[in-house]
Amino acid sequence: MKNRTRHSGKLEIIERLPNSYYGNPRYRLRIDGFSCVTKVDSSHAYSLPNHNGKYVRAIIGTHYGLPTLDSLWPN
Repeated sequence: MKNRTRHSGKLEIIERLPNSYYGNPRYRLRIDGFSCVTKVDSSHAYSLPNHNGKYVRAIIGTHYGLPTLDSLWPN
């Protein structure tokens, strides 16, 4: 993962993406005006609905040219 940046703000789930090959959920989300997706088979995807609409701190990086959520903490 490249170009990692820290963001703080309100988490908004924009849409649910198709599940991964192994059936794990994926999301497109927005934090502090920055749009990103969850990694394939990431455990962060399971906790995102619990944090929707709440303020969080996150690290977003570039993975294969796509902004991707790397880490997430409640604020």
